Amino acid sequence: MLRAVHTAATGMEAMQNNLDNVANNLANVNTTAYKKSSAEFQDLYYQTVRAPGTQVSADTNTPTGVQVGVGVRTASIHKDFTAGSAKPTGNQLDMLINGDGFFSVQRENGETAFTRDGSFKIDGTGRMMTSSGHLLNPAITIPPGTAGITIAPNGIVNATDSENKMTQIGQIEIVSFINPQGLNALGGNLYQISDSSGQPVQGQPGNNGLGQIQQYSLESSNVNVVTEMVNMIQAQRAYEMNSKVMTAADQMLQVSNNVIK
Repeated sequence: MLRAVHTAATGMEAMQNNLDNVANNLANVNTTAYKKSSAEFQDLYYQTVRAPGTQVSADTNTPTGVQVGVGVRTASIHKDFTAGSAKPTGNQLDMLINGDGFFSVQRENGETAFTRDGSFKIDGTGRMMTSSGHLLNPAITIPPGTAGITIAPNGIVNATDSENKMTQIGQIEIVSFINPQGLNALGGNLYQISDSSGQPVQGQPGNNGLGQIQQYSLESSNVNVVTEMVNMIQAQRAYEMNSKVMTAADQMLQVSNNVIK
């Protein structure tokens, strides 16, 4: 009975992790370029009472064994980098990556981070940066007197002055990873490389499998509310069933104790 209690407890812990993940997905349903997370589970080791194929006579082996599992564990909670839908904004500094790729930005500590959130702003000197103040890399500075900004699908940025004269002021480059699911999520729509993600491969949008830039739009979250609600109900029901297993195991232990007495 003690084994059943432990097994059910691992199930409750796993479903708690699952519910925590669902809660985070639903909380970020309106976060720009948020990528939903999915939880994966694995069974724990087995206590083998009798191994499959155990010899029971000179010419006979058991077709099956007696193996009792001891629970479950959370094996992985990984990001799903499926693209979200385009959300038109009308803001000339808003950009969406149609396809694979991340914007590269520089954090306050000088480290490089990566994001799919293309809602850029400019500071007092005209430098393009994220809403949190992370500078776009390579840097692009909007010159004084600029009347409008045009960003081509290949990332070329042109500024138009009051006389309608267009001047190229920069080139937006994006990066890709061999394993984006291996990126380390930092919060604030930022990711950082890890040993699992591989090194960033930088290039011009539209080249070498990289996505193209779509101006005046942002990427919506890829969270499906209906799917997450179903996941929430499943996690809740599984948690309840495991708690009932613990109750049943406790009642059976009480019966055993009463017999001994």
